[in-house]
Formats: sequence, structure tokens, C-alpha cells
Amino acid sequence: MARYIFITGGVVSSLGKGLASAALGALLQARGFTVRLRKLDPYLNVDPGTMSPFEHGEVFVTDDGAETDLDLGHYERFTGVAARRTDSISSGRVYSNVLEKERRGEYLGKTIQVIPHVTNEIKDFLAIGDDEVDFMLCEIGGTVGDIEGLPFFEAIRQFTHERPRGECILMHLTLLPYLAASGELKTKPTQHSVKELQSIGLAPDVLVCRSEHPIPEKERAKIALFCNVRPDSVIPAYDLKTIYEAPMAYHRAGLDRAVLDAFAISPAPRPDLSRWEDVMDRLYNAEGQVNIAIVGKYTQLEDAYKSISEALTHGGMANKVRVKADWVDSEQLEGEGAHLLDGYHGIIVPGGFGERGTEGMVTAARYAREKKVPYLGICLGMQMAVIEAARNLAQMPDAGSEEFDHEAGKTRFTPVVYHLKEWVQGNYTVQRKVGDDKGGTMRLGAYTAVLAEGSRISDVYGGALEIEDRHRHRYEVDGTYRVQLEEAGLRFSGMSPDGKLPEVVEYPDHPWFIGVQSHPELKSKPFAPAPLFAGFVRAAMEEGRLV
Repeated sequence: MARYIFITGGVVSSLGKGLASAALGALLQARGFTVRLRKLDPYLNVDPGTMSPFEHGEVFVTDDGAETDLDLGHYERFTGVAARRTDSISSGRVYSNVLEKERRGEYLGKTIQVIPHVTNEIKDFLAIGDDEVDFMLCEIGGTVGDIEGLPFFEAIRQFTHERPRGECILMHLTLLPYLAASGELKTKPTQHSVKELQSIGLAPDVLVCRSEHPIPEKERAKIALFCNVRPDSVIPAYDLKTIYEAPMAYHRAGLDRAVLDAFAISPAPRPDLSRWEDVMDRLYNAEGQVNIAIVGKYTQLEDAYKSISEALTHGGMANKVRVKADWVDSEQLEGEGAHLLDGYHGIIVPGGFGERGTEGMVTAARYAREKKVPYLGICLGMQMAVIEAARNLAQMPDAGSEEFDHEAGKTRFTPVVYHLKEWVQGNYTVQRKVGDDKGGTMRLGAYTAVLAEGSRISDVYGGALEIEDRHRHRYEVDGTYRVQLEEAGLRFSGMSPDGKLPEVVEYPDHPWFIGVQSHPELKSKPFAPAPLFAGFVRAAMEEGRLV
């Protein structure tokens, strides 16, 4: 059976709770243990798929097609362990499952209550796959004391009592605010946060204290005394220049040692941190800089494109250069705004939904094509590149997407991008209608693309003729226009295995211009960069004459 580490947060806990969880997972791996990380979110959405990026940031997608919290992206990037549908659950999903069971008669007519029915559902979720790994790290979203999170905390209290003694510990993340006027760190928020935990039957074994200033030994001893933890289990968490410092920083602070001590694992295997030493070397010994424009719809909240920005960093590591990414609102490029892209070594147009800002994305694709600037179009970014080619190369001035017509409620475009109504998933055919519920009705998860021999995309993947990446979209480039567009110069260099769905487009006569329907950024890691991002940054280096 796995040992469980429950990670909770106190005041302003969102400042690094997911990062602390991911870093701890990486440190346990470095000591030779196997890990799996999970997220329990208190919001009532069944999944994040219907939530606005401005509300919740990026929606991360797993290989098996789950739409999850962006923290699962951190978990994958730091541990390399592919997340699964069973690694994320929300209050909405819990209540939905309970109500479905009630309607099926599984509770035999009993009154449905939070205890035991909701808490039992949460405990069943926690126990999934606990015989597969040494450690199960479970992060609880929100802050201790939030009314939405109380069923989760109660379930954890029950779970820890039902497991054999010593198989569960609690790690609590808090903030030590600094009062500049008096020049002191205040420990009271941490004390009250722990008191709140204790009032619901939980007590932390390890405290991680976020601080902008060094924590004196006197204050650590005070926290240990009043919060009933060992002094060496009060772990400082200081601000970092980059999130990829976290494993090394937490190791120096003694987090992994404190966790293993709490489980009475001694002596523990020595950690092999060479992977993270190499990551730090590539970050801090960069040999130049490339400037990239990310032309998107949700640039006011950078977390909406979290995996894009991290994959660019990984691409920079692969080439030992620093990537400076600027967020360009696509609406600013509409009309005469193309000059805003002058001076960049590469342009990325990421995914998105809806018509707003798409004309600016078309402008970005045309600018990259005509100016021979490296271009990477992802999902909507690929579709806009196809629309640009149809309008300006294939004599289809009214080319557009069905998505925009559906949104406007009238026909305005020749739909070179259409609503995907049917596709093959494994041995099954999936069908969708425009009027279906939005939640979970997209083409989601990992799908295979067959690449054309000798294409640039095949070269990027080391000559591979088949690749697999994750998808999240409802609209697809219409393959019936393939011949017309290829005659105009745009090559369809990747298709679905049945040959029906375009997966990759590129310009053979361009230095580096690729559009993909998938989201390769979701599988990128600092020690295993996504090939498309490594290749894109390499092309940007050539544009910037760094090679």
C-alpha cells in the first residue's frame, strides 16, 4: 500500500502549494521512490473544461482525456509521471457521482448525506491505485476553513484513522507575512491556520512556511512550539527566480528529510539530484536570448497559457538559450497592428475559443509567412494559419470557421474549419452535435498523427512517421479543401490514421512554419522538452543569428 501525504494550505496558501507538492514528488523520486500526485478541488464545476481561462487559468488535459486543474501540469513537469483521469476530482464531480448512484438505487432508498455518502465517495477516490506507488501525494485546493472544502477535510480525517498507523501524514503550507514598519515576521497567521486544522481533527506533521525574508531560528522554534511540530519539520520556502529551483531549494531546506522522518523511514536512500543540477545549469548558463511573441486571446492572465510558457522555457533549455516571451493581445493586431510583431525572432499563436481576437491571429500568421519569421500555431493557431492561406493564397476571401458563424447566429464564411461531428477513438466512433452540452464533449486526450515522410514535422520528431499528442477542440480543419490549399503552397504533412482529419500543416518553402491541431506543450518537461518547442526555439535562434 502507498503512504499518503496530504498537502493543505493556510492563509494565502495558493502561493506555491502546487509547486511544493510537485517539488516534493520530484525529491522522493530522486531518492528512488515511486510517486503519484493528485488534486482535490473544492469548486462545484464537474470539471474545469467549462470554466473561463480568466476564472481558473489553463485547463490541463491528460492522455486519457480528462480536463483538469493546471496544477497537474506542474506534477507532470516535475515528476515525468503522466497524469490520469483518476488524479483530479472536484466537489462537483463528487456530488454528481453521489447523485447518479442515488438515482440508480445504489443507496437502497437511504437518506443521502454529506457523511457518510459524500465523504465515502472522496475516500474511494483517494484509494484508487494505492498499490501502484510508494507515495501518494494529495493536494487539497483552497484554504483550510473554506466551507466548500470541509467535506474533503472530513474525508481525510476519516481516511487517516482507517489506515494503519504511520501510513498518512499532513503537510501544511502557510504564509509568514513581513511587516516592513516594524521589521518583523508575523507567526500568528500560521498559528491560527494550524488551530483551524486542529479544530476539524487534523494536525500537521510538516509545516512549509512561505516567506520573502529569512526566518530566524527563534521564529522557527516559536512556530514549532505553538503548532506542535518538530523544529526540523518547520521548512522555510523563500521566493525563487524560477520554479525549477524548487526541488533543490526544498532539498536544502530539508523538506524531503522531514517527510521521511515523519514516516519513520530511516535510513533513507540518498537522493540523486543530477537531473535537477543539469536543469539549473541550462537555465543559469544560457548562451544568448531569443524574443518570442505569443499572440493570444487571454493575455491578461498568463496562467491561461501556463504550459505554453513552460514549454518555451524547456525549448530554451534544450538549446541553452534564454527565451523572453512577450504576451501580445491578438485584438491589437487587427487592422494596421502587424508592426507590433517587428523585432521578434518567432511567433506562437496558441489555442482558444470564440471569434474575438481571431482576425489578429490571422494577421500574425500572414506576417510570419510573408516575413519568413518562425511560426508555431497550436490548435486555434493552426486553424487561423489555414484560414489565412485560404484567403490570401487560395482565392477564398470569405474563408472562416463554422465556430464564428455559430457564435454570430448567421452564415458569413466559407467554412474551411468546421464543427467536428464524428471521429475515431480507439475501436469506437465518437459522434457530437453542435447543441450538445459543452462539458467534456470535445475531442480530448492523446491521438495519433501519421506524418508525411521527409516533412519538416517528421524531421522535428527525429524522422518519426507517427507521433501522439493531446487534443482539446471542437472544430477541425476541413480536409475537403486539402487539394486546393496544397496547390496554393500549404502542405498537409500530418493526418489522423484514417486519413480524414488534418493534424499538421506546414510551408515547405518557409524557414520554419508549422501548425498542429494538438497541444504538444502539455507533454513538455524541463528534462524532456517537447520536440516542437525545441525545434521552434532553434529556428528562432537562427532568425536571431545566434547560431
